[in-house]
Amino acid sequence: MDTPEIVTVKISSEAAEYLSLTPVVVEQMPLAALVELILGATGKSLARVCEVLRRGVLVAGASRFRWQGWDPDAESIRRQLDAFPNSDPSRAFRQDQCVRVALCGARCRIEITRETGAERTWLRRRSFWDALLRVASAARPRYVEYSYKYKADWFRFDLNEETAAVLRDAASLLRYSALRARIGASVVEWVELLAER
Repeated sequence: MDTPEIVTVKISSEAAEYLSLTPVVVEQMPLAALVELILGATGKSLARVCEVLRRGVLVAGASRFRWQGWDPDAESIRRQLDAFPNSDPSRAFRQDQCVRVALCGARCRIEITRETGAERTWLRRRSFWDALLRVASAARPRYVEYSYKYKADWFRFDLNEETAAVLRDAASLLRYSALRARIGASVVEWVELLAER
């Protein structure tokens, strides 16, 4: 079968419920859009992308995507992949491009968007985001890879006891009490940052 430019994709919910009656949506999806979804799960690996296209199924987030699988032409898929960014370890972290962070530990992963972290509480001049980026700047995050899922470069830095305490204290600046409590109750060991290009 030739590589199609448009793929008929059935999209259904992956909600974990006893009985789910969510409808199946059928969408005519450009191959480039389908490949972009697949990259979020596989990374920029020609062999893995071809395998998913061959299987005809992908679970991404809370959705399952199904299509008639085919044996893809590797060269045409390689051309599709060339249109997407590559990881670039020479990139330096830039605060103004940071759009999302994850506070991580062995038993936690707390994701915070820039909008949520930058909200200020009543009569506060600083935000949690300000404090977090100050810690990140001093830590000099290292480049990990390009995240196709988030369409951003992924950086990371480890926390010591002192910097972990600074972030725990800065959590009081967050507007949402549940998020403050979650950070206060978690052992955060490293921070992941996503910076858009």
